[in-house]
Amino acid sequence: MSGEEFRGVPSPIVEPSVLGWREWVSLPQLGIASIKAKLDSGARSSSLSVEDLETFDLDGRLHVRFGVRARRRSARVIACAAPVLDRRVVTDSGGSREERWFIASEILVGGRRFDVEMNLTDRRAMLFPLLLGRSALAERFRIDAALSYTLPRPLRSRTTDVSPA
Repeated sequence: MSGEEFRGVPSPIVEPSVLGWREWVSLPQLGIASIKAKLDSGARSSSLSVEDLETFDLDGRLHVRFGVRARRRSARVIACAAPVLDRRVVTDSGGSREERWFIASEILVGGRRFDVEMNLTDRRAMLFPLLLGRSALAERFRIDAALSYTLPRPLRSRTTDVSPA
């Protein structure tokens, strides 16, 4: 990683923060104050586990609404909505190909706030409702597989809940 110049003087090289293979993060635009994420440099894209996904039109733009269980075994479902970025074919770790909706959302990780593209799918069979792939991690963070939960759990805030169906 190289530093940039300001007025002809090179700036110091800023190394990426080191995180564990699993961390607590926030998705503030979706109303998710804290959610467990698996950080996976082997996955290109990020993936959020959703339920009851449906599309709708808002002011001539395609959106999706869906529910998220921020805790794996929780009955609490957080109602979310976001504009659609795209619909793309994704190959999962088992080699299966599936077309998925993509959205962009702000994420808060270790005091850093940035936008990340993520696909929406049913990850209920997985241990983590959010997978952060290398597109989100590149040049921001390094992963140390020997570390886990190096960041404090974000404080909970009020969110919009819906009852389980």
